[in-house]
Amino acid sequence: MITAPSFELIIGSLVQYGSTRGIVVAIDQQAGLVDIAPICDQVKAANNALLEISVASEVIMVDCAHLVSCARDVVQVQGQLDEAACDTILRATVRVGIERYYVARHQPAQQKPFTPGDRITYAGRVFDEQEMLKLGDSMLDFWLTTGRFSDEFERRFAQKLGVRFAALVNSGSSANLIAFSALTSPLLGDRAIRAGDEVITVAAGFPTTVTPVLQNQCVPVFVDITVDDGTYNIDTSLLEGALSNRTRAIMVAHTLGNPINLDAVVAFCKQHNLWLVEDNCDALGSTYHGQLTGTFGDLATSSFYPPHHMTMGEGGAVYAKSLQLKRAVESFRDWGRDCWCPAGKDNTCGKRFCQTLGDLPPGYDHKYVYSHAGFNLKVTDMQAAIGLAQLDKIDSFIAARRANWQALREQLSSLEDVFILPEPTKHADPSWFGFLLTIRDTSRLSRTKAVEFLESKNIQTRMLFAGNLTRQPFLATEHGRSLYRTASSLVNTDRAMTDTFWVGVYPGLKPGMIEYTAQVLHELVGRRP
Repeated sequence: MITAPSFELIIGSLVQYGSTRGIVVAIDQQAGLVDIAPICDQVKAANNALLEISVASEVIMVDCAHLVSCARDVVQVQGQLDEAACDTILRATVRVGIERYYVARHQPAQQKPFTPGDRITYAGRVFDEQEMLKLGDSMLDFWLTTGRFSDEFERRFAQKLGVRFAALVNSGSSANLIAFSALTSPLLGDRAIRAGDEVITVAAGFPTTVTPVLQNQCVPVFVDITVDDGTYNIDTSLLEGALSNRTRAIMVAHTLGNPINLDAVVAFCKQHNLWLVEDNCDALGSTYHGQLTGTFGDLATSSFYPPHHMTMGEGGAVYAKSLQLKRAVESFRDWGRDCWCPAGKDNTCGKRFCQTLGDLPPGYDHKYVYSHAGFNLKVTDMQAAIGLAQLDKIDSFIAARRANWQALREQLSSLEDVFILPEPTKHADPSWFGFLLTIRDTSRLSRTKAVEFLESKNIQTRMLFAGNLTRQPFLATEHGRSLYRTASSLVNTDRAMTDTFWVGVYPGLKPGMIEYTAQVLHELVGRRP
């Protein structure tokens, strides 16, 4: 055993002589106070060596690279480490194992250079050891529902967007359901949406932008999109024709990250006192006139499914600037309850047993009072932990998407006579989700032939989601057709359904993948790049 003064001396000596096999130190029960920070700094300099601390005959491995950042305080040694220090060291040992696993199992595949013929996916998770470390940290907490990681994510995500609140949910589709349901809340008085009210939207997109309207017994009113201009968004010239005395909202997505004409849509909503819900699931980081999408409407949503701009596995968020909407959103998410206490807390309002609500007896426990017909769509703290690591990288992810899209756009510029190439909406800087291509009417190429050829070359393709929702089985029946109305011809929607497809530009694409994709598209039409 050695004493505290000898502790630093031995570490310093071993570092000086270049020990890289780990450093073993035994702490005397009488050592008193030991400041581990300078010791760990020295060990860190020695090729990131491991420090072994033996306390009460128990050997603990410490990764000093992480211990320095989280254990700058003096550690008190009294035969054994105090609880906080012990937790820090034990967590550090887990971090060492996680990092080693990542390096051994995941990093080699991520660093493997691209070879033509390797699979090029349209999207996917992009991660390193930081996501795994955050997940490991939450695992050790073993707080299985929303907790400290969820709270931190909601705070940081709202701050990133510049909104008053963000509420985590278990998917982007759930986010859309909660966002629209919140607009039916009695808290909104005469502006609350009611059964039979109409919502203007498009049929060219993902179904769960529209299904929340149906699930709340309201009526989607479909208008067409634009295709020839390469934006694939709602045709704002058709909005007036879609308006009726039952119109209460517009709910629409920014197609593959390309913002809608927000000048026209926001002005229309203000003129007619309509709610605007932005489905921002494919557009996180896109801007319009320099302002982030998702901050123009009354409510907006994001998805954190692996193909999206960032991920937590499954997950989504609803966000807005109105605190009145915050209460409705969180109530619908959390069983419809009237109480706003966070998980594990009681009596936040101070009125838990002294209110009379509904026809309940006076003083009925406020934790079991329900003001909405809600759901349970919360996220777990483990998912939120992953999201925090991803949030640290979101700016680089967005930059990579833009760079990949631009590179592919430039390399396909010679094919504009064959394809309608995508174009950003005027005043917009999209955070692209994918690269849309529509085969021109003058081309003899079919979409089926095109995607089969690309897939044969191991390049993954996708349609513009549901194509035309009105032709999907759940609406293409006599009953289904009674659930919506169309306010215009959907000729461009049908065109996207038959002639449009897209390929990926996500940040996980390796050097050479964009060039190979462009090469194969040239090969498809019998040309050289």
